[in-house]
Amino acid sequence: MTLVSRISGLVRDIVFANLIGASASVAADAFYVAFRIPNFLRRLFGEGAFSQAFVPVFTEYKTNKSATETVLFVDRLSGVFGAALFVVTVIGVIAAPLLVLVLATGWFLDEDPTKYELTVYMLRIMFPYLFFISLVAMAAGILNSYGRFGAAAFTPVLLNLCLIGAALWVAPEIEQPVVALAWGVLIAGVVQLVFQIPFLRQIKMLPRPRLRRRERHEGVTRVFKLMTPAMFGVSVAQLNMLVNTWLASFLVTGSVSWLWYSDRLMEFPLAVFGIALATVILPTLSRRHVTASKEAFSQLLDWALRWVFLIGVPASVALVVLAGPLMTTLFHYGAFTTHDVVMSARALIAFALGLVGFILVKVLAPGFYARQDTKTPVRIGMISMGVNVVLSLALVYPLAHIGLAAAISAAAFINAGLLYRTLRRQDVYQPLRGWGVFLLRIVLASALMGLLLGWGVGELQSWLSAGAMERVWRLAVWVGAGLLAYLIAIILLGVRPKQLVLAKIE
Repeated sequence: MTLVSRISGLVRDIVFANLIGASASVAADAFYVAFRIPNFLRRLFGEGAFSQAFVPVFTEYKTNKSATETVLFVDRLSGVFGAALFVVTVIGVIAAPLLVLVLATGWFLDEDPTKYELTVYMLRIMFPYLFFISLVAMAAGILNSYGRFGAAAFTPVLLNLCLIGAALWVAPEIEQPVVALAWGVLIAGVVQLVFQIPFLRQIKMLPRPRLRRRERHEGVTRVFKLMTPAMFGVSVAQLNMLVNTWLASFLVTGSVSWLWYSDRLMEFPLAVFGIALATVILPTLSRRHVTASKEAFSQLLDWALRWVFLIGVPASVALVVLAGPLMTTLFHYGAFTTHDVVMSARALIAFALGLVGFILVKVLAPGFYARQDTKTPVRIGMISMGVNVVLSLALVYPLAHIGLAAAISAAAFINAGLLYRTLRRQDVYQPLRGWGVFLLRIVLASALMGLLLGWGVGELQSWLSAGAMERVWRLAVWVGAGLLAYLIAIILLGVRPKQLVLAKIE
């Protein structure tokens, strides 16, 4: 379902590129800055802080408490959470000019106020999306804890369908087409929340919000206590991107959009594999912690980490080699120019070099959240953010937007390395035997695949001059050839499927 979601997201971005491009007008940069705020909050709540705080506590209630106590906990939490979201939403709509000023200071200082004013207008339309998508996150946490992963994973498809519909049918009918996309985001929030209701009813866990200000609930208090530091800990990569968006606002028009398109392609394997894997292991790690199964906890992390390198390393190599062909095949239509292709591809290479680091953070962080430790990832995240800021300031002048992407990649590896070291020091994770040989096999197989792809794809100009269908079939052929080459190489080098089956270590 996550794969379906990301494919629909890719189609959405292709439609966007065709409609608003990147460097040709201010509309693209304005939309992507405005959309980055609710999109950041979606990551924060939908795939991050709330889920990381809620799922372990809910799992504990479901395992150790009665059904009545569990239902009461969900009802009380939905009431308090919903009220808090409403207040934040109202403040966000009112404070939209200030938010855009903070995130894109360069535009506020520009002599032409058009880009700044358009961004503020669209942000005010989109900000209420936070209210709906955060409640969707709560529903997803409940469903995931019951092993119902499909519905929650499919929900983002509805966002993409709403945005595609807005771009194709609403945008051509209004004076400022890009504003239609903002309305699409808001409508998608409502649709996503309504979609969850039947699935919650099936498991008899549809919340009935209760708000009692005079009476605190222990479980609700614990969720918010855990959530406060987790809001920072799980969103370091997104916060780094916000910092770099601010720096990009001082660069030439198109810089924000180039970072956006390259980030979207980098996040395809990150979400399809990294976020999906993290979503699946968090409830299981929480159960291991509740039942005091320390060895099984460590073994599950080991299994997840092996998959990170098995998929992440070749995906990183493929993105580096295929950056130009990917950008050309997917986005080089309509308003998306050749210059946009080249600039976005260079940023994609910088992002791709950090892909393994991004995925590692997604998988290692649940090792803390499942034990209801949200403070440690925050301390580590602050170090990572500091690294990103220093490197961004150092690289933005010589490398422009490419330096910003490289800084985020470096910060991701720092974050992942510190998370790993801490888990080892706390004796939470002990690697199983055979890691050295396993990594060597993956590196060799990925290198062989990279050489094949580098030889086969040729010069970027041949892709730019080709027609749409020729680009598509050429890309499909070489992606398939690279995948086949990697699988053959990894098997010949000695990696066997039975070594990667979770049942073997449970």
